[in-house]
Amino acid sequence: MTAHAAGTASHTAPRVVVIGAGVVGCSLADELTARGWTDVTVLEQGPLPAPGGSTSHAPGLVFRTSPSKTLTAFAAYTVEKFSALEVDGVPCFDRVGGLELATTPERLADLHRKAGWAASWGIRGEVVPPERCRELWPLVDASQVLGGFHTPDDGLARALLAARAQMERATGRGARFLDRHTVTGIERHDGRVTGVVTDRGTFPADHVVSAAGFWGPVVGRMAGVDVPLQPLAHQYATTRPLPELAGRRQEAVRPILRHQDRDLYFREHGDRIGIGSYAHRPLPVDPFAVPAYDDARGRDMDMPSSYPFTAEDWAPSWEDCRRLMPALRDTGIDTGFNGVFSFTPDGMPLLGEARALTGFWLAEAVWVTHSAGAARAVAEWMVEGRPSLDVHECDLTRFEDAQRSPSYVAERGARQFVEVYDVIHPLQPMEHPRPLRVSPFHARQQELGAFFLEGGGWERPHWYEANAPLTEGLELPERDAWSARYWSPVAAAEARATREGVALYDMTPLRRIEVTGPGALAFLHRMTSNNLRKRPGAVTYTLLLDETGGVRSDLTVARLGPDRFQVGANSPADLDRLLRYAPGGGTSRSGEAGSGGVNVRDITSGTCCIGVWGPLARALVQPLTRDDFSHEGFGYFRAKETYVGHVPVTALRLSYVGELGWELYTTADLGLRLWDTLWEAGQELGVVAAGRSAFDSLRLEKGYRAWGVDMTDEHDPYEAGLGFAVRMDKDGFVGQDALRALPDPYLPARRLTPLLLDDPASVVLGKEPVHVDGAPAGYVTSAAYGYTLGRCVAYAWLPPLAPGTGVHVEYFGEKIPATVAEEPLFDPGMTRIRR
Repeated sequence: MTAHAAGTASHTAPRVVVIGAGVVGCSLADELTARGWTDVTVLEQGPLPAPGGSTSHAPGLVFRTSPSKTLTAFAAYTVEKFSALEVDGVPCFDRVGGLELATTPERLADLHRKAGWAASWGIRGEVVPPERCRELWPLVDASQVLGGFHTPDDGLARALLAARAQMERATGRGARFLDRHTVTGIERHDGRVTGVVTDRGTFPADHVVSAAGFWGPVVGRMAGVDVPLQPLAHQYATTRPLPELAGRRQEAVRPILRHQDRDLYFREHGDRIGIGSYAHRPLPVDPFAVPAYDDARGRDMDMPSSYPFTAEDWAPSWEDCRRLMPALRDTGIDTGFNGVFSFTPDGMPLLGEARALTGFWLAEAVWVTHSAGAARAVAEWMVEGRPSLDVHECDLTRFEDAQRSPSYVAERGARQFVEVYDVIHPLQPMEHPRPLRVSPFHARQQELGAFFLEGGGWERPHWYEANAPLTEGLELPERDAWSARYWSPVAAAEARATREGVALYDMTPLRRIEVTGPGALAFLHRMTSNNLRKRPGAVTYTLLLDETGGVRSDLTVARLGPDRFQVGANSPADLDRLLRYAPGGGTSRSGEAGSGGVNVRDITSGTCCIGVWGPLARALVQPLTRDDFSHEGFGYFRAKETYVGHVPVTALRLSYVGELGWELYTTADLGLRLWDTLWEAGQELGVVAAGRSAFDSLRLEKGYRAWGVDMTDEHDPYEAGLGFAVRMDKDGFVGQDALRALPDPYLPARRLTPLLLDDPASVVLGKEPVHVDGAPAGYVTSAAYGYTLGRCVAYAWLPPLAPGTGVHVEYFGEKIPATVAEEPLFDPGMTRIRR
């Protein structure tokens, strides 16, 4: 009989096995049992309550404010939950506050930007002068400080105590925690997880959650699931006792402190100071070579996650510490170690269920700061079918295949370590490895002087220096240094050329999914919100909703034949969702589901796309094809399979920039020929290549939404302004029942609202707080300068406000006047597209 065999022949409650009893695993057991899933077993290879993973040595600093709304929400819940927990009278969280210092003008500006994020996400905080920083941390040499960001509700989490407190609560509800159990295998049958094998028995399971921290890739390999995670060692040291702190009875009274200009953080340990450094070289750790607990102890390691301190790496940071805090000049380091933490290619956690193995979940790359919040999200996902907040930034499906190679994960993970405290511009691309993915037009784009940024591994032109002469005569307001970074006035010239002539846009990075088979129509009709029962040749804008009516994605579906559809999607998560729901499912790497009369296949890499847009688009395309491209012969939101020159294309009469034109798709091998055909024919029309910067400006002038930025599954279609893409009179679709239950869908409590900044010289970029009647009331999603309108356009989530209402957008501490506008801002009659 296996270790968990008794009483499992017939069961009603799901059997859950959590691998790892660190703070994430304990938080998850607590959250699951609180929701009624009490048949929970937590397996830990080390001894409890301090098993030797990252939790066992975590310094416990919790700064909640992040550019990610999701991570901020995770951290806020962690503070809320841990503040209510204690063990033997010792609290699991000390609300000592947080203080981030600026010693450079650039950092001070960034702290004002961070204060804006805090206001956007509902975190209490303010930028304070050097004198206040000195009051909060008397040991700091205030003469070096230009200011600080103070968050009074941040503080210190006692990670091991918090894990223990939650372990005791979960145990009281029926969970059990077993230490000294090393996982050696994951059992599976017919695509489902069935159990966990350990050196002390097998544990049957309906759900298995890997919360193994930096051992995540090891557990993932046992399950046949890729876990793109790179462990790295991070230096932490504790000083000898300081006379200035003598007699201190409390563990900490001063705020947790960051000196990000030198990649340092500080916290009190009674009469000592603990110091962490990200300033040293990346120290990667092979998760498959990390010793087990007893082996680590045999090597004079305190625990598997604590490697020997490398003094040579510490020396420069120690000088920076002593410069900031003169009191440290008369002391030294008492203890130090290199502690192992997990990093992903984009620095975000890995959460969710693997499609390759039903019932196998990840709760990985989660730090103490976000532990309780991430655990709650996974528990909600498992029990209720979805988290209560948007987690698409953490979804394990978010990475492309090209971003999952071991070398990519190692390189990008190391870079995330280096950039932990860097000032990162929202458009700043990674530098390596590049180029990784290029469209067939890449060589031509280079010849035209394309300035490339990166997204999803793709090289994406943002403007072309060849168009610089077109800026002559343009009158543009001078930009501030931040908004001018990764921007060029050439973008304005490309936007004007699109409005007045014709431009070519590389749309290759947009995801394309082919859905075919006799069940394709019924499947897509059920999965999406709009009516797809149209004749071949129809194109439909529709929404992929979840069961609560939240917008998981927006799709453009072209019916190319009775049983053949091309779906324009947003991310790998869209493909994953379609494959999960497709009759018969689909688990192959190529993304195909071959049973149940529905085949789902990602065709992005084998195809390419050029957007041909502008009032002269028809004049460019029509002479190259024998098909009728007139408005009568090829109407808006229609599709044709035809030829452009020698190239077979699928042409979709769509426009994401508000101008006449087509998206032209062909296979990758013919892409360069298509580009050259259009380019050569367009010379007499003054055709230009245009980039993403112009594209974003034009689409915002038309009010076109970008999923993942303007709306997520936290929003329903009506408040997002997408009610037109919902047909409530059609037969059942996913999310329909939830939409029917809305009290009044056309009177939502919040709306995605268009704003025009009043000052033509003002620009914002996104995530800034919006103040109504002097108080924060929402936040900006997308923003770009509207060159046609002569104003910056910003969309924001706000309470319902009438057009003409004045608001203020906070940008680096300055409150910029803006006015609620009526959309669409440009060409409300759609006369430019439909001609």
